[in-house]
Amino acid sequence: MTFDPLQRKVVGRAALLMAIGMFTGIWSGIALAGKVKVDVPHLALAAHLNALFGCFWLVAIAWTLPMLSYDAKAKERLANGALLPTYGNWLVTLVASFVGERGIEFQGRLGNDVIAALLLAVVVLPALVVSAAWANGFRRPAA
Repeated sequence: MTFDPLQRKVVGRAALLMAIGMFTGIWSGIALAGKVKVDVPHLALAAHLNALFGCFWLVAIAWTLPMLSYDAKAKERLANGALLPTYGNWLVTLVASFVGERGIEFQGRLGNDVIAALLLAVVVLPALVVSAAWANGFRRPAA
């Protein structure tokens, strides 16, 4: 059985993110159990879940690549573009769990505002672009 190299690459990155997420689950358990003092222990759980959900998003993108109307180069850009928000969401939230800042909104505190800016630049905006491009790829029959 042969597999499309791009699909295999994306699923491989998804598998790595799944493994990272599972190891982050150890940190989550330690933080939630109170074994380590952190200001917002649920951020550790959020980092764990962000990795798992990112993994599933990457698998979904890989699975649907043949269904998209894009040429090979555009499919590769879409697949590579999805790596930034999926891995970035895990990493920024993991860092936030250590510094104890949610970054949900800008509040004038340096730590919180750095996390908020990173979430916007690395997660929110790229995820919106990739999601819109992914959805747009279904508007016409596959190439």
